[in-house]
Amino acid sequence: MTAGSTITQSATTSLGRAARELELRRGEFDLAVHLGCVRTLPDEGGGGRRVARAEIDRLRSEAGFPETLHERVKAVGTTEGAALMGMTTTRFTRLARLGLVVPVKFYLNRYRAIVWLYLAEELRQFAADEKHAPLMKGRTPEGLRGQLEEGVDLRPRNWRGRHLGFQLRQSEDPWARAAVVASLLDPAAVAEVARDPYERAYLNRLRPDRASGAAPDSPAALIAERIVTADDPDEIGWLRADLRQTLSEAREDRPAPRPSASSVLPMPATLRERPPAPARTTDSTDAPDVARSRRLLGWLRRRNADADLPTAP
Repeated sequence: MTAGSTITQSATTSLGRAARELELRRGEFDLAVHLGCVRTLPDEGGGGRRVARAEIDRLRSEAGFPETLHERVKAVGTTEGAALMGMTTTRFTRLARLGLVVPVKFYLNRYRAIVWLYLAEELRQFAADEKHAPLMKGRTPEGLRGQLEEGVDLRPRNWRGRHLGFQLRQSEDPWARAAVVASLLDPAAVAEVARDPYERAYLNRLRPDRASGAAPDSPAALIAERIVTADDPDEIGWLRADLRQTLSEAREDRPAPRPSASSVLPMPATLRERPPAPARTTDSTDAPDVARSRRLLGWLRRRNADADLPTAP
């Protein structure tokens, strides 16, 4: 069943109920959806996404349910991941910084430190591959050591690439897909590609929620913002090119919404039709009064001058 199939409300269930029926915690369920383990459908009523009853029945009928499903979505941190691969946490961190193992999630602990999580199934597969044997033990190859000494850390970039794929698989609308790409760029980079302010406003309205879940403008949210925003020049260039392409596809589908002419309030008539203030002029009827005032002023000045003259003894 494809995501675009029309399906009745009674044949689907909410995401929360689907998670309970599949015996997954909500975080595990969200990861299962991102990985494609659980397929979702758009709600015909516009209420988000739902899960078909047939999809739940399919997963529940698999051999080893629910343990097999749990294993497919199990995410582990550095310590447990290193133990799964039979190496020290230091070596595991080096592999992650070099991009050889890719995080699937992250969160901030109570000390606001970034905790990266990895799929346990992928780590086991990496360790079982014989071509990775030189990386599992002994000295790190010289070329890789040089990258580590330069401070390379590909964990944020690799997470962003993976997260972008997750979001695009869930986005069928062309404008929503463009918003997914734009969400990984800073506003200035988006403005350089989407110069129309109405398009930028539409992209911002459709952008997916940030991965941190922290309150806006909180210290945790600011840290998460740095993780979810591309900072490598190559990555930024690639995302900008992708945004141009997705924007072009979105414009072909439909233009971004704009305010209608009727929604713009007209200028009040009192302001629109108010005549300019006339220049002040001296009315001819005022001339006698003006002359009279000037004669009186002259008389007062002469009187004051005479009063200041010295008197004879």
